[in-house]
Amino acid sequence: MEFARIGDVALHHAHITAPLDNTGEAPTIVFANSLGSDCRIWDEVIADLAVDYGVVLYDKRGHGLSDIGPIGEKPASHAMADHVGDLAGLLDHLEVSNAIICGLSVGGMIAQGLYASRPDLVRALVLCDTAHRIGSLEAWNARIEAVTRDGIASIAGSILERWFTPAFRDEANPEFAGARNMLVRTPVEGYVGTCAALRDTDYTDLAGRIDVPVMCVVGAEDGSTPPELVRSLADLVPGARFEVIEDAAHLPCIERPDVFADLIRDFISDLETH
Repeated sequence: MEFARIGDVALHHAHITAPLDNTGEAPTIVFANSLGSDCRIWDEVIADLAVDYGVVLYDKRGHGLSDIGPIGEKPASHAMADHVGDLAGLLDHLEVSNAIICGLSVGGMIAQGLYASRPDLVRALVLCDTAHRIGSLEAWNARIEAVTRDGIASIAGSILERWFTPAFRDEANPEFAGARNMLVRTPVEGYVGTCAALRDTDYTDLAGRIDVPVMCVVGAEDGSTPPELVRSLADLVPGARFEVIEDAAHLPCIERPDVFADLIRDFISDLETH
């Protein structure tokens, strides 16, 4: 386990140094995870990619083994700028720049915010199951109220239905049980704080100004950020590539890690030939 003090939080992270390739050091891919999950969602993707690329992964504040950090008045709230600043600080601490930032859901919004505030850190973006704006003010406030009052377990069933395909949501599937445990064991303050960050963020104007290569990826059965929403993000970003992963929902890195890793490899290959 590795930890770094970034501002007011201790962030749990891992850094696999980029191997050397024919032109020097291979690119580094930075992974940012979704609401209610931790960096373990990338395990199978990283097992494939770390052979050829550098990797950074971390638990955002309020998730996994990272600190929750200071929160606003109840209900707890974080700002997207908090998450963006954490990632920028972590990359500075690790001396990583010009990286490929791969973010899923809120991680994809963190990636967009990082590009806006620290373009020196960003060579390209992989925006997975995310958008320029996710959800409505009313929907996020309702979720914050429900989780604050009754805990994450009270809404876990509906979240898991959006996260995974019916085939994966088999009670006999131990991976599904593990994913449910990961979700419901997320600290309530960290979960609702990040809900507030999502509620208050709109990157519609930013998306049209992104000037690095972008690939938008979505699971075909995603119930949280459906393909048409992710497509709307791709349409806003000049020259963005759009890919749909079949037989996957909101977390294709868990359901179809092989396909997801292949898409990233192909995207990086395109970067290196242009």
